[in-house]
Amino acid sequence: MVDSSLQKGKKSEGRSVNEGNIAVEVENLRRTFGNFVAVDDISLNVKKGEIFGFLGPNGAGKSTTIRMLCGLLMPTGGSGTVGGFDIIKESESIKKIIGYMSQRFSLYNDLTVEENINFFGGVYNVPKEKRQERKEWALEMAGLKDQRKAITRTLAGGFKQRLALGCAILHQPPIIFLDEPTSGVDPISRRNFWHLINEMSMAGTTVFVTTHYMDEADYCDRLALIYRGKLIAEGTPAELRKGYMKHHVLEVEVDKVVEALDILSKSGIDAAIFGSALHIIVEDGEEANRRIRTVLEGSDLSVRRIEKIVPSLEDVFVTLIEAS
Repeated sequence: MVDSSLQKGKKSEGRSVNEGNIAVEVENLRRTFGNFVAVDDISLNVKKGEIFGFLGPNGAGKSTTIRMLCGLLMPTGGSGTVGGFDIIKESESIKKIIGYMSQRFSLYNDLTVEENINFFGGVYNVPKEKRQERKEWALEMAGLKDQRKAITRTLAGGFKQRLALGCAILHQPPIIFLDEPTSGVDPISRRNFWHLINEMSMAGTTVFVTTHYMDEADYCDRLALIYRGKLIAEGTPAELRKGYMKHHVLEVEVDKVVEALDILSKSGIDAAIFGSALHIIVEDGEEANRRIRTVLEGSDLSVRRIEKIVPSLEDVFVTLIEAS
């Protein structure tokens, strides 16, 4: 479930993004590895100050795309700019104006917390007169002021995550790229991390973030969904739900979820487990409701609730994949 406080925070500030103010723009971006097409003619733009989510399953092409945008990998085809710099001709200039946090946090596990911050302060050419101030800011933001001498590998995942973010933005870049930043951390750390991302966006930083967690989609201003290297949808979370979800979604609460899933499957009804319930995408909600109840109760299962719900982004994504 999405943390509503993040959504309320954005709305209360009344933040709007200038439509003509583009931070990232790519056209027909392509990357192949031999005969394998990792990124297939992607075109998109990201506006200054927004949180842009790049969503898709593992292996969809998210990390390959972000590495091309950061100047770490040359495209096979297409064009693009980041902060006005050409991703092919001016990759070194791009590296100076961005922050980049990779899936593995880019930290040196054998260094202390403070040594990692000092190292990245040098890498990003933070002015010497500002390094102490920025270091204290990073320690405060990461909640590690009292653990500055701790060896980084001993930190819990959530602390490593926040430290890696602090190191990536020590130089206060206007654009940051976060590649699967919440992968492998606990739900509370994920939520807290999104609070940080939201705060940075509210302050004017452009955030380009990749994730395979569909429940994180509603934290973003706009989204692009990628599957097998292709862009299959783009828009705000509301636009994706309205524009791409033509069918109804029924949520079914039943006493034996796994058994119910098997029974429905054998009856030709496709369902998926969502937490402690089932989600079923149907054309006619009322007719499907009656059929589902009949099938389950006919197998001596207790049906507590069948209700039409607002589709999740995961429902939308599954629908798009099945239609592709």
